[in-house]
Amino acid sequence: MAAPRPLRSLALAALAALLSTTAQARPAPAAAAPQKAQAPVTLDELYARLKAAEDDAEAKGIAKLIERRQDRSGSATVDLLTERARQAMSGGDLPLAIELMDRATTLEPDWSEGWNRRASVFWRLQDHASAIADLKRTLVLEPRHFEAWAALGRIYQSMDDKPRALEAFRRAAALYPRMDNLQSAINRIAPDVDGRDL
Repeated sequence: MAAPRPLRSLALAALAALLSTTAQARPAPAAAAPQKAQAPVTLDELYARLKAAEDDAEAKGIAKLIERRQDRSGSATVDLLTERARQAMSGGDLPLAIELMDRATTLEPDWSEGWNRRASVFWRLQDHASAIADLKRTLVLEPRHFEAWAALGRIYQSMDDKPRALEAFRRAAALYPRMDNLQSAINRIAPDVDGRDL
């Protein structure tokens, strides 16, 4: 005659059977709905938001996002050259900054920000003709480059070419209406160019 199974073994067997039955009766958890990856905001959308911004802080935030996108050259070498040019400019070594930006624009001639940055160095050197040429190249590559339009306006204003300055400032304002000091510059120049109200 076989010995009876110990009570402990019976209890474990009953518990295992109960757990097995409960697991089968329980519905499987619903699979989480896959989250759709949100597409990054395009540059076109950022420019539209900049134009429609309702306060200065919002506009500045959007402008910074646009500038960050424009800062990307797509080349680690060009980014390094540009950073070294920035350091040279900060240190007052403008000829070195020009040389470095010459190399950057040679390596990435379709990068609009490279030409804009080189124009800044020419502006510091008081070489207006070269600065204007680089800004125009910037604007051929990226016609919505509001900083380039504003810089072009400042250069023309410094040369007392008020019609061209006003046109450039207005182009910048059409893209970035809340840009600092832009509307006041337009208001100062417009009466001389457009005529004063009687």
